[in-house]
Amino acid sequence: MAISVARLVSAFQFCPGACVFGARASRDPAPSLQSRAFNLLLRQLPYKAQLASAEAVQARVQKLALAPASHEPIGLGRDVEVTLTKMGGWPVYYTAPSSGHEGCNYVMFLHGGGYINEIVPAHWRFVGEMTRKARVSCVVPIYPLAPRATAKDVVPATAELLRMLLEDAGEAKVTVVGNSAGAGLALAACQWLRDRGHRQPSRMLLISPAADASVSRPEQLAIAARDPIQDIPGIVEAARLYAGELDVGHPFVSPLNGGFRALAPMTIFSGTRDLLYPDSVDLAARARVVGVPVELHLLREQPHNFALMPTPEGRRARAIILREVA
Repeated sequence: MAISVARLVSAFQFCPGACVFGARASRDPAPSLQSRAFNLLLRQLPYKAQLASAEAVQARVQKLALAPASHEPIGLGRDVEVTLTKMGGWPVYYTAPSSGHEGCNYVMFLHGGGYINEIVPAHWRFVGEMTRKARVSCVVPIYPLAPRATAKDVVPATAELLRMLLEDAGEAKVTVVGNSAGAGLALAACQWLRDRGHRQPSRMLLISPAADASVSRPEQLAIAARDPIQDIPGIVEAARLYAGELDVGHPFVSPLNGGFRALAPMTIFSGTRDLLYPDSVDLAARARVVGVPVELHLLREQPHNFALMPTPEGRRARAIILREVA
């Protein structure tokens, strides 16, 4: 490929304020006081310690095996109806506005958590916000976690659920929204659909996507020191558990290594305090080369998953998401 990722990353790394590359370009002010304070707060929380080493990840997995986390909806808010069904043996939640969902568009939401952590209340609050404000019906698969389940089974099963949703939705719009590991799963599932000749969703909205499980770019070492949430050893170990018998470079695990031609249009959110952000830059570049419309929102000094956070930058990102899914 002719594009130099190192050159792209170098060009984007020191954007003054936010860098938005795509159909609607804009300039945003420097990071807000709230987001700077939130970065400091994140440093005090245990997230980074849980990814500091392979041993920390293994301890986390063992703890969750003994006491699995609940996946029940918490924090959806008012005016949201929720139902639970099972598809392919997985729990699948459906949300809809309590005033009725006739004529609603659909969102499939795939949660993050490094493929080892269950959906959390912050994810459910986001699902509730999309349901209530954008008046969409959200489909939330509770996919099984590594190491009990691995990419070889999770990706095709997720893609099959998406295929059925696209078929059942008829003329309604279907958008796939994923954050972190869920965004990587969304991309891999859409590649699976494309490779088998199935329809694509209307759009993919990818928040801090986990696109390359190797985390092997030299510049990521420096970014990791500034990332308040993630660390390389833990990401690599979680990816190894999720890969199972596959190589971590397999497109099911690292969809950056898959093909991009004929995929759905993408909107990508990332920040330069996220050690995964160079992969988002590369992802956008590779998709554009083969004609896939991409809008990349890369914000300076924003952390992993900033779009879900209670900051001005997070609220602006969610406003974009609400417009896209409605």
